[in-house]
Amino acid sequence: MKFNELEIREEVSRAIEAMGFEDMTEIQERAIPRLMTGVDLIGKSQTGTGKTMAFAIPAIERIIPEVRKPQVLVLLPTRELALQVAEEFRKVLKFSHGIKVCAVFGGASMEQQIRELKGGAQIIVGTPGRIMDHMRRKTLKFANLTMVVLDEADEMLNMGFREDIELILEAVDHEIQTVLFSATMPAPILKIAETYQKNPEKVEVSPKNMVAPSIEQKYFNIADQNKFEALTRLLDVYKPQRSLIFCNTKHYVDEITENLQELGYSVDKIHGDMRQISRLNVLKRFSSGRLKILVATDVAARGIDVDDVDIVFNYDVPDNEEYYVHRIGRTGRAGKRGLSLTLARSRDQFKLRKITDYTKKSIERDLIPTSEVINDIKIAHFKERFKMRAEKGDLDRYMEIVRELEDKGYAPEFIAAVLLQAQLPLSDAEDLNAEFSRKRNRRESKVERKASRKKGKKKFGPEKTKRLFINIGEKDRVQKRDVLGAICGECNISSSDVGSIDMYKKFTLVDVDENVAKKVEKKLNGKYIKDHRVKVEITKKRK
Repeated sequence: MKFNELEIREEVSRAIEAMGFEDMTEIQERAIPRLMTGVDLIGKSQTGTGKTMAFAIPAIERIIPEVRKPQVLVLLPTRELALQVAEEFRKVLKFSHGIKVCAVFGGASMEQQIRELKGGAQIIVGTPGRIMDHMRRKTLKFANLTMVVLDEADEMLNMGFREDIELILEAVDHEIQTVLFSATMPAPILKIAETYQKNPEKVEVSPKNMVAPSIEQKYFNIADQNKFEALTRLLDVYKPQRSLIFCNTKHYVDEITENLQELGYSVDKIHGDMRQISRLNVLKRFSSGRLKILVATDVAARGIDVDDVDIVFNYDVPDNEEYYVHRIGRTGRAGKRGLSLTLARSRDQFKLRKITDYTKKSIERDLIPTSEVINDIKIAHFKERFKMRAEKGDLDRYMEIVRELEDKGYAPEFIAAVLLQAQLPLSDAEDLNAEFSRKRNRRESKVERKASRKKGKKKFGPEKTKRLFINIGEKDRVQKRDVLGAICGECNISSSDVGSIDMYKKFTLVDVDENVAKKVEKKLNGKYIKDHRVKVEITKKRK
């Protein structure tokens, strides 16, 4: 179905044509006609299927321009998405007059948002937290509201916005059209639909190809302590003009960015703890090409819309298969070839299998380039730069310095070697793949030794333990494997030093070998587990 077959106002039709759209996507073709009739709707659709236009066009058609009050409310999980969706509305309204859009999110000027609301904005696009702020200030009222859209609903629930969403919906005391879009449909979303929607129609669209054929996928088996070295080797080999590095936690985003900057890479970061203006400035530099590498968490990266990303690096394997699809979908766009490179630990193999089952695409295993390969590449690049500078000339001042050093007894070859050492640091590190293989063999030997123990002995875990209290639990959407991974990864200890993990609603109790208990308490305290900063303390073990 084509957009010009829709019965929509002429100005909207002109804007859609100017945007270059002719044919509708599947979600648009199935959702727009239904929404135009005013029914409630549940749409299951992945990011990138065109769902913003699917609700934006019907929303605009409901607006009465003469009524300069909020009439449509769109809720989204992040600031970047709020800006992105607000911009899409403005594009559709390019030739329309009398309809205003206001983006409402934290980290931006409250006063400016209040002025825009008082100025008669009819379409409000925002995050739940800041919407609630305006409701408390009474600068946002819903008396004229006719439509509410919950976009990326599953992500909003993952981020803990369920209570805010319910309070916002309960604040509307008259009948409205309610639209819910989500990539997944967990029970809490269906509960919201059951409570706040009236006989909703359901539209489900499954992308035919979750991973574009133009994206080549590879993974590398690598031990935790070697991951950063592996990342820099891959950056040096592929030399991407623009790349994204995804991490599961803000802590790793900070650490990797700082370490890459110290090595001279053109890199910066975005995550939820940064000020909004800082995040937008980083995104602007990345989009313009002034920044080559961007390190990000999944949620913060939701607003990135850049077509020419050469490589997506998964520094951590995501816990959610859909996050993997979202991540690598940022490369291989606009008909270009793309590349996804994933650094996987041995315990990530299960996650990789779930991803391949979900996407129906295999991920090729590859080997980290050896230090010899990296050195050859560095030497080749140095020779190219040397040739260019030699041909350019203008070296008189530098030749004078060389002659002074010769007068002091240094041979020209020695002077050149010292300068090369400073400008061309070569690696003599061991093969990271061999290191991983040795660790895997040691683990297999350990498993064999445990299997040979007599039956009366414990199958695994330390015999003398201390109990740790950690202030996160099931309500934080954390699983036992996340806690185990954080303890082993942050504290550099073996999983055999960890015993039982008992998870409760608001906290978790973990038994660890008494010899490493204080180390875990010290190193894990203040770190992040699935974006939650944790407090850890040794407590009395239960009887």
